[in-house]
Amino acid sequence: MLDETRILDHFAEQARWCEDLGSPFTAALLRRFADDFDAGGPVADICGDWSGNPRKDALGLRLTGYLHHAVLTGTAKALAATYPAASPDWNMDTVWREARTWLENHLEDARAYLKSPPQTNETRRSIALLPGFLELATKFRMPMHLLELGASAGLNQNWDRFTYDGGTWQKPGPSDVTISTVWNGPAPAHLEAAPLIQSRAGCDLNPIDVSYEAAYLRLKSYTWPDQAGRLARLDAAADLARQRGVRIEQADAVDWLTDRLANRPAEGLTVVYQSVFLVYPPKEDIARIMRLIEEAGAAATADAPLAWLCFEPESLFGGDRTSPRMQTRLQSWPDGSARTLNESDGHVTYIDVVGD
Repeated sequence: MLDETRILDHFAEQARWCEDLGSPFTAALLRRFADDFDAGGPVADICGDWSGNPRKDALGLRLTGYLHHAVLTGTAKALAATYPAASPDWNMDTVWREARTWLENHLEDARAYLKSPPQTNETRRSIALLPGFLELATKFRMPMHLLELGASAGLNQNWDRFTYDGGTWQKPGPSDVTISTVWNGPAPAHLEAAPLIQSRAGCDLNPIDVSYEAAYLRLKSYTWPDQAGRLARLDAAADLARQRGVRIEQADAVDWLTDRLANRPAEGLTVVYQSVFLVYPPKEDIARIMRLIEEAGAAATADAPLAWLCFEPESLFGGDRTSPRMQTRLQSWPDGSARTLNESDGHVTYIDVVGD
């Protein structure tokens, strides 16, 4: 039998996280989901037979994404009129009245939408990775070959073209995309470095081509409606990706990385990087990915070094399994040196510089 408390607990937990990450609108909507599920309303009809782990599957965010998608596409006009873009002083009683009616009348559409996991391609995570890229550019002083895992729409393929603002420091870039956060600690070293990117590639099981409006609106639906800054940054990053012709390969990460590492260039620095990707694959695939990188690192040379730069939950590195905190880790070969660069939350609303 369904353990209904798992879904209710998930909605409540996700609401707390949304509140902590600055989205009171999404938090309030998730709490209405919980009440409606408990009362046997349309949310129960849509989610009641969910067979997976609602927390790992981000079930609540799938459903908030469905409603936001109906708003963005203009199909739910009455609902759109209540959302923050049209009604900055939104009232959740009014929002929920329209949302519940929409769900009640579109049960099958909602169930179909929930089959796909959320993707946000959060570009602000690039500011957590930036110190690692600058360190690599300074340490190796050679062209980089970039390999991104779980690249989604490939928006972070353009990290070197973003402008960065840490409050106490800035690094200008040649695009309209500005990445800012609350930076706690010393500015990144080597801000003057100009990484030379010789090649870029990325893979994803379900890549999103933002040159198609329908695909882009699907991606955008998972960005919370009351966070205008995130939405504007996403629009700017998508425009840049279109201009640069970014394309991500549809592939399993293990298979793709196996091939790419086996055939990496004989000269230049190969950098495997990702942000909040290893929370999704099965445990055995995570282990295989890490083993692939370590084995390739053992074979690295001074002419063809390898680096792994990632922004992932601290639990991946032996930390608190219940903590929502993320860590940026950098390891490079042939010397195998590894260290933690910084810590943050999933949306990088702040950065705490650390070292080990």
